[in-house]
Amino acid sequence: MKISTKGRYALRIMADLAVHDNGEFIRLKDISERQCITLKYMEQIMPLLTKAGYVKSYRGNNGGYMLARKPEEYTAGEILRTTEGSLSPIACIEDTPNRCPRKDHCTSLSFWEGMWKVVSEYVDSVTLADLVQNEKKQNDSADIAGQ
Repeated sequence: MKISTKGRYALRIMADLAVHDNGEFIRLKDISERQCITLKYMEQIMPLLTKAGYVKSYRGNNGGYMLARKPEEYTAGEILRTTEGSLSPIACIEDTPNRCPRKDHCTSLSFWEGMWKVVSEYVDSVTLADLVQNEKKQNDSADIAGQ
């Protein structure tokens, strides 16, 4: 499984919105500059996040974006699935129940199911608040090292 730039950038955008949340809408240009993501690419990602109900948007002079919920109410898994689709390593285990005609004779099926379970449990256990906390720890460490 490989996460595309769209998924990676969506996580960074959501984390940026959480870190810089001051109760006001945040301009896309500001996020773009901080995250080094082009506005054009962000304009492809933001509608996905807005449609999913993860962010609120406001147009106009004071327009921009803000999180629709608290950072601890988002998981990395839901954000990635919104931008990437299924995180399943192989297509035949996406269906429940598994409809693969070889499922009863597949020697590697349990491996793929186990891998998907581990990945799903991990991405669903990490919240946006966890990512923000990690960034704050890194910034604090950098500040201490720079003194």
